[in-house]
Order: sequence, then C-alpha cells, then structure tokens
Amino acid sequence: MGTVFSLDIASDFDRDALADAMQWLHRMDGLFSTYQPDSQISRLGRCELRMADCDPEVVEILDLCEQLRGQTGGYFDARASGQLDPSGAVKGWAVEGLHQRLVQAGSSRHYVNGGGDIRCTATEADPQWRFGIADPTDPQRLLSVVAGHDFALATSGIAERGAHILDPYTRRPPTDLVSISLVGADLTLVDAYATAAFAMGASAQAWLPGLAGIEATAVAADGHRWSTAGFPGA
Repeated sequence: MGTVFSLDIASDFDRDALADAMQWLHRMDGLFSTYQPDSQISRLGRCELRMADCDPEVVEILDLCEQLRGQTGGYFDARASGQLDPSGAVKGWAVEGLHQRLVQAGSSRHYVNGGGDIRCTATEADPQWRFGIADPTDPQRLLSVVAGHDFALATSGIAERGAHILDPYTRRPPTDLVSISLVGADLTLVDAYATAAFAMGASAQAWLPGLAGIEATAVAADGHRWSTAGFPGA
C-alpha cells in the first residue's frame, strides 16, 4: 500500500494466528495497492476488470467509499485525482481489520501502526498506550500526547508525504491546514474522516463536532492550532 505496517504484540501470542493475520494483510495489499499494476483495484481503474469479477473486499471498499462521499459532503472521493484510488479508505480499514483479527485470535494488548495511523487495545488492568502527535512544522516537537486503552488515531497532512491529498472540488491540494489528527473508536472511519477534514480545510472545524465519538486537533497554514472540545489535552 506504499507504506510500512508495524505492530507491537505479546511475544507469546499464537504465531500461527499472527501469520494468518499477516497473510490476510498481504492479500489486501495484492487487491488494493495502486503501486502494483496487476492489483484488482489497478486493473479495475483501467477497465481491464469488471466489478463482478473482483473479490468481495473490493466491492465492500468501493461501497464504503460511496458512503463516505455522502457523509463528508463529497470531500472524501476515491476519484479525487481523476483516477480510481480508494487508498484513503483502504489503509485505515486494513489496520482495523488486522486489529480485529488479532483480538479474535486472543490478543488483549497490542497496537497496529499503518503509515502512522494507529489502532490499539489493552485491558483496563494494563498500562495505557501513549502516542505522540508530531508538530508538522518541527518533527522533533510533540503537539500533544493521546493516551488510552482502546482507540484509533489518524493524522492527515503534508509533513511526511507532501501535498498528496486533493480537494475533490478543485482537483488541487488544499492549503488551509498543514496537519489534522483525529481520535475515535474505529480506524476505518477515523482515517477516512481525517482525509476528508484535511481536504475541507477551515470548514472542517464546523463539520467535525457533528461526528459522534470523533475528536480532532489541527494546525493551520498560518500556525494557528485548534481542537474540538473533547480532544485529549484540549
């Protein structure tokens, strides 16, 4: 998927279950990677493959993208670049899927990190997970630290990959924000909403409070920082 996935899990976790989970992740990469010309999503985008011939996960993701487009007023769009690219939904969905498979196999404490987007879990008896959000203008400095036992955290911005997110309405990179981080319960939505909010720019500040269970913090292009009322540390 063009990024690095990593995880932290107990050393005594069932190795066969871990191998099965990772095999699933590699299969999803084979279906959805826009970096692989023979992936189903690449072939579908070139009209070399019919939807009816795709795996069920491809249909699921494209249906999800349509739902997200409606929920975000069009700011989440798998065709924002003019070509089919559901990566804005796939990565968070894949991390969430890997997390769920680990839980189902018996893991009670782990985190999965997909390109900086995180899904973690722990029991209430365990120490909390703590993750820092880097300042996009100074990667050596933290804007804030998010702590808890079970949550999802996603950041969209220009610090790591430059201006790679497009405003679907202008087909150009948005310029209002340099970074926005969202926290919630499900990384599938948290990651996709972060992408949409970054594309919205300043108007995301009014849109985000309407999302149940989602909190956010953002850095504007002029350096001003704003957060929703319930964001940790706000």
